[in-house]
Amino acid sequence: MADPAPLFDRRRAGWWRWAAVLAPGLLLYLLPLPGLNAMQRHLLAIFAATIVALVAQPLPMGASVVVSMTLLALTGTLPPAKVLSGFSNITVWLIFLAFLFGRAFTVTGLGKRIGYLFVRRFARSPLSLGYSLAAADLVLAPFIPSDTARGGSVIFPVTRSVASALGSEPGPTANRAGKYLILTSFHTCYAASAMFLTSMAANPLIAEFAMRVGHVELTWMRWFAGASLPGFLTLAVVPWLLCRIVKPELQDMHPAREHARVELQQMGPLRREEKWLIAIMLAVMAGWVTSHWHGTSNTFVAFAGLAAILLTRVLSWDDLLAERRAWDALIWFAPLLMMSDALNETGVIKILSSKLFGLMAGWPWMLVLMALAVSYFYLHYTFASLTAQTTALYASFLAAALAAGVPPLLAALPLAYLSSLNAGITHYGTGSAPVFFSAGYLRQSEWWRIGFLVSLANLAIWLGVGVGWWKLIGFW
Repeated sequence: MADPAPLFDRRRAGWWRWAAVLAPGLLLYLLPLPGLNAMQRHLLAIFAATIVALVAQPLPMGASVVVSMTLLALTGTLPPAKVLSGFSNITVWLIFLAFLFGRAFTVTGLGKRIGYLFVRRFARSPLSLGYSLAAADLVLAPFIPSDTARGGSVIFPVTRSVASALGSEPGPTANRAGKYLILTSFHTCYAASAMFLTSMAANPLIAEFAMRVGHVELTWMRWFAGASLPGFLTLAVVPWLLCRIVKPELQDMHPAREHARVELQQMGPLRREEKWLIAIMLAVMAGWVTSHWHGTSNTFVAFAGLAAILLTRVLSWDDLLAERRAWDALIWFAPLLMMSDALNETGVIKILSSKLFGLMAGWPWMLVLMALAVSYFYLHYTFASLTAQTTALYASFLAAALAAGVPPLLAALPLAYLSSLNAGITHYGTGSAPVFFSAGYLRQSEWWRIGFLVSLANLAIWLGVGVGWWKLIGFW
């Protein structure tokens, strides 16, 4: 998931971080805001300071949220039971469990095996090699809800080793193939994150907001149905577009296939743990897809999968305890969700939405939707975390769209998908971005320029083809 990349050097600009966190919180706390009572103002102040802290990172994310929880209780803004209520939310536990599934793919080596299998089988040209890396990411995406874990820990090492096998290193040989492969792996990674409810940590959070704010149920199958056509179109168009922009010099992909063959040979045949993991995850996927019929929540389908992983000793309990990203996410996701719920329950989101988006009153609802979606997308230039932006803005933008008369499902879906697709515009916008960027194949100006061009293609596909697709399948 999306551990955000620091925007500042801690040693040189620590005081700027604290100033950035404290300023908006103090202003909202002290200034009388029309329409908000004292409790609402205090809640908004602590929430705003928390979101800024997740971006500026004066403390680790979990520590910042623990401080916020303590302030909410000590100032009497919320009752202690309410402050801790986020830990009873099943969405939080689904996110936690999905991180543990990602750990299983990494520890067993199954994730890398899948990546090399696609490279060995399909790499015939630079474009087909790009498609093979995208396909490997897509296969893993429903089970690993973190572009940092999936892209940074599984796909990036495969991509980097293949680039080296092709003789393409940062510097003079970057254009041989490495620059194209790095860009393709990154831009298809977050596209895959948009396609499944369980492929990005904030996606279940979005489903929770959609239900609470708009009474829109985003099940696993409904999410995928909406994302299927624009998602597959993105995965087809973006590698081709990048191939046209970057124009890799090397056309012979035989060294890449040979490298994948050697890696797979060294890994040997499927081990017992990998076979069990494949069977368990297919069963979990079947449970998620059919949850509408059998009535068991996705969270407890995932718990059943985790129990099976432990019983078959695919992972040990110590392996799970070592997955720090899962435990970290549990600590800071739960309070964030609680604060968002409290803002909605106390009417703060409705009040702010009506004030912030009042200028759009009287606009045709389709124009409002497009304006909100594009604004939401490019506001990610100011965020270093997908989850931070989702938590801060999704509910209010959704409320504004609903107030303008946008059909509920059509209001919820574009903002949901763009919450992943906006990751590609900067080199710090999501946890995997610094991993790919730090490989050194591109300058920052190149990364941003290409990211902006890809963002235009993504918006055209998801707000153009996507809206038509959602009409065709009866979503509005």
